[in-house]
Amino acid sequence: MSTAIVVGAGIGGVAAAVALQRRGWQVTVLERARELGEVGAGISVWPSAVAVLEELGVKGVEKASVQSKPAGIRRPDGRWMVGAPELGVELPVMIHRAQLHDLLTAEFGPAITVRTGYDVRTVTQDADGVTVNDELRAELLVAADGIRSAVRGALYPQYKGPRYSGFTAYRGIANVDIDDGGGETWGRGQLFGAARLIDGRFYWYATANQAPGTTSEPTVFESWHDPIPQLIAGSEQILHNDVYDLTLPLVPFARGRIALLGDAAHAMTPNLGRGACSAIEDAGALGRHLGAVQGGKDLPAALMAYDAERRPATTKLVKRSRALGRLAQTENRLLSTTRDAVVALGGKLLALRRK
Repeated sequence: MSTAIVVGAGIGGVAAAVALQRRGWQVTVLERARELGEVGAGISVWPSAVAVLEELGVKGVEKASVQSKPAGIRRPDGRWMVGAPELGVELPVMIHRAQLHDLLTAEFGPAITVRTGYDVRTVTQDADGVTVNDELRAELLVAADGIRSAVRGALYPQYKGPRYSGFTAYRGIANVDIDDGGGETWGRGQLFGAARLIDGRFYWYATANQAPGTTSEPTVFESWHDPIPQLIAGSEQILHNDVYDLTLPLVPFARGRIALLGDAAHAMTPNLGRGACSAIEDAGALGRHLGAVQGGKDLPAALMAYDAERRPATTKLVKRSRALGRLAQTENRLLSTTRDAVVALGGKLLALRRK
């Protein structure tokens, strides 16, 4: 049986472990944290990622239901710019990160071993395999250790890595009874979004332009339209993190017997809601390309094929997400007014075209 080491047990790492297990690999997952699990708030799982999860045998990620309440993009005073039906997009499944993580790890079988509290200090490779900390060895290593990936840094020491987006993010889960379909509200240099999770709670997120490392609270949004104040007030915990993505061009996702996956390969801003989805799709692609490999000379070639599939696709997402973030976060009054008018007009034209 071929052997693999997965560094990092977030959504991407555990999805990769399940994908490799289903292809007959023996997998060791190394997690720096003392306990296996996932923190954070909600994430959107788009149809392409749902399809991969179904291929991996993951149960419990339901198809997105038809939106029964008004949803779309609004202004801070509550006026609609465009409704979701006018955009004509298929809705994602909204789920808490911890719940999705639990669904993935529920598929762990005897072929997967997990070691928590394990700090990866050194990674070396040769023609036959990869060695971690001079003690663990496998034929393949998958680096799913996040945006500040130590493995990526060792492979590409000259790469600039994370780039500050210019805005910070707040996130929360509100267990409130409100009659709202969610969506996003765009202000000047500020944005607020909300969506109902499949367990009935509301996930919300907000972004604001500010210097990195600034301590702040989302108080400005408390004056925005309902139900934004209720969502903030109804959250027991509010997470606050500055937003980074990776510098372009992205480095190759494969080098020898090492593959980069998820944020370690292509961290992007959250504006498209595709970060976790892309990690899941990485895992599915990696499993497909390695399915016929049994640790021999074909493994590096399979990883190059994985890179050829995933790097161009995720590079486009990084670019588009960054561009949308700049548009949504603009502070210029003229540009924001023009943006709102174009979005509203575009929605009307799309609705007419669909009719």
